[in-house]
Amino acid sequence: MIKPDRVVSTTCPYCGVGCNLMLHIKDDHIFKVTSPFDAPVNHGNLCVKGRFGYDYVYHPKRVTVPLVRRYLLEGKPKPKGREQVFAVSKDGQPVEHSKISNLWDWVETDWDTALDLVVDNLARIYKRDGSDAMAVYCCAKATNEDNYLLQKMFRAVFRTNNVDHCTRLCHAGSVVALQQAVGSSAMSNTAGQVIQNDVFIVTGSNTSENHPIIALQMKEAVQKHGAKMIVVDPRRIDLVDMAELWLPLKPGTNVPVFSAMAHVIVKENLVNHEFIANRTEGYGEFVESLEKFTPEYAEELSGVPADDIRKAARMYAGAKNGAIYWGMGISQLSHGTASALALIHLAFLTGHVGREGTGLNPLRGQNNVQGASDMGSMPFHYPGYMRVDNEENAAKWEKAWNIETGGLSRKLGLTTTEILSHAHEGGIRALYIMGENPMMSEPNLNETRKHMQQLEFLVSQDIFINESGAFADVFLPATPFSEKDGTFSNTDRRVQRVRAAHPPRGQARPDWKIICDLAKRLESKLGLVSAYWDYSHPEEVLREMGSVNSDYAGITYKRIDKVGLIYPVPDMNHPGTPTLFTESFPRGRGKFHTLDYVPVREEVDDEYPFILTTGRLLEHWHGGTMTRNSSLNEAYPEARVEIHPADAEIHGIRNGDPVKVQSRRGEIVVRATVTEKTTIGVVFLPWHFAEAAANLLTNDALDPQAKIPEFKACAVQIFPARKRDLAHPEVVLDRGRY
Repeated sequence: MIKPDRVVSTTCPYCGVGCNLMLHIKDDHIFKVTSPFDAPVNHGNLCVKGRFGYDYVYHPKRVTVPLVRRYLLEGKPKPKGREQVFAVSKDGQPVEHSKISNLWDWVETDWDTALDLVVDNLARIYKRDGSDAMAVYCCAKATNEDNYLLQKMFRAVFRTNNVDHCTRLCHAGSVVALQQAVGSSAMSNTAGQVIQNDVFIVTGSNTSENHPIIALQMKEAVQKHGAKMIVVDPRRIDLVDMAELWLPLKPGTNVPVFSAMAHVIVKENLVNHEFIANRTEGYGEFVESLEKFTPEYAEELSGVPADDIRKAARMYAGAKNGAIYWGMGISQLSHGTASALALIHLAFLTGHVGREGTGLNPLRGQNNVQGASDMGSMPFHYPGYMRVDNEENAAKWEKAWNIETGGLSRKLGLTTTEILSHAHEGGIRALYIMGENPMMSEPNLNETRKHMQQLEFLVSQDIFINESGAFADVFLPATPFSEKDGTFSNTDRRVQRVRAAHPPRGQARPDWKIICDLAKRLESKLGLVSAYWDYSHPEEVLREMGSVNSDYAGITYKRIDKVGLIYPVPDMNHPGTPTLFTESFPRGRGKFHTLDYVPVREEVDDEYPFILTTGRLLEHWHGGTMTRNSSLNEAYPEARVEIHPADAEIHGIRNGDPVKVQSRRGEIVVRATVTEKTTIGVVFLPWHFAEAAANLLTNDALDPQAKIPEFKACAVQIFPARKRDLAHPEVVLDRGRY
């Protein structure tokens, strides 16, 4: 048995659950991961990613030296045309970048050269085109401190609010809805409180695969505590086997189903009149708007039997403690905001919010998407969700960052999707990407590719060259979670420590150090007064942010050393706030909104008869940059499209057959899995696989309020693949070639 040199406590770098990890280190190498039974989030449990998905840290293809394009070093103009990462020989093997001689080649260099090239080009574009030409993608995988500093740099140096990250692509609909209805966008309760529920709704969330430890707690609530679970999902997900009721709705029909439940609650007088009178507004107009949302009307649109809608409404309304947990099946629609509002209305009608064991609980997808949002990595908000177009808010951050009065921009910035669509002459010219991968996560990737090619200068700060890094002019090698210090904020709002387990590989540097070095060089180049970048440790960064953002005011590394704290933590003596809205909502009264049913932007027809919905797998995560460079890739090495047996029989498709999946925007070839896990007329595709990217197919229609794309519903055709469909192009941007 190997005996570790040391065991380092840290937080998992994958989903938003925020499990505690104990990294067992021998000779500066992680050889085992465990978790203590007293860990407050996961109680010793870990999923396959948390327990085994760490070896990407040591993958030979990880980049640990700064890289620049040869043309930059030679002072030549940037070549036009498609990107190239590595050349590929006739036998399909990658040729090392040092052996290629064309202008697009990567060349290893030192940090000073790489950073100076970044500074020279960013400063040149900023001086020529101004703030509107600059944009940055922060990162939900990076720490709070990393994200705070990167948004600070772009706001303080380039005076732009073109700052966003992947929350725009996952829960933006939930965020906007919660802000409109209650004035706060985070989970109102903790996931662990599910064992206090007697009825709870799970919708738009394949929890067993996306948040496995929370799914364990849900199962415990049912098996050991007698809770009744209602699952609302177009797929027969794992939790259906334990559910009291399953509502298999047609993708994109959330609003009629949940509004019909509200209709039943009102018509049968199951409402909590005291809660509505004391804590909400807009009820009368809302009730009038419900008249058309009868269960029969909802059945016609969604396929869910009207009697099951009535049963679900009565169960939830009759509960002592009812709660709602939802995922991106609610938010990733062109009406994602309305879908989330329809859920919020159910909680208002019944008073199932503001108490333990109740609540409105969007399950956040990435390890630090909550924290990145808290840190101001969004185009409309400074840290703490302080609007950038509010004079008082801007003045606070000008003072904190040593910026002249009126120096910060009051102009709302562009969102993630808007940044790339504005990549053209007269628009966005320079983009800085930290850890994100828009060439996997954006919808309609053929259009995204065109936008990426229009950028004049692109910087990638990451650990691998992924599909987006392939377009970069400069690559800055950062460190993964095991080589840095900082904090993550999980889906419960729990702020927890991240600790370096061993030194960085090669010349890689922690993100926060890269940003500070770059910011100082930029200020010098542009002749700006320093906004302060001489931090000695990430804790200083968190304290600076908390000096203005009161939610984090009482959080220090010492106070969160063991188990973390759940914000708001307004002072150094505050114990944290597991349950929000106990007495009031941040906006005062909770607001009902009238809703209409708006169909998905692209409905099925004779040419494209299937609805495609997309999602994640247990073995993989996000764009695959980490898991597909780990041993987890062996467990699930290729994309599979799920199709119902009845549909497969009609189209002559057998289990394991290669099939072509085609939409109006693109096509891919994958193998089919024939399964009753999906429903008739609906096919499912995971989106982690670059060589069969689901987002080549998806629709880039946006929710007009949240600006989130409609990932969860588009029309496709599926049929057996022909020989020519299986031919490989000469150069394939697949992760195996990096």
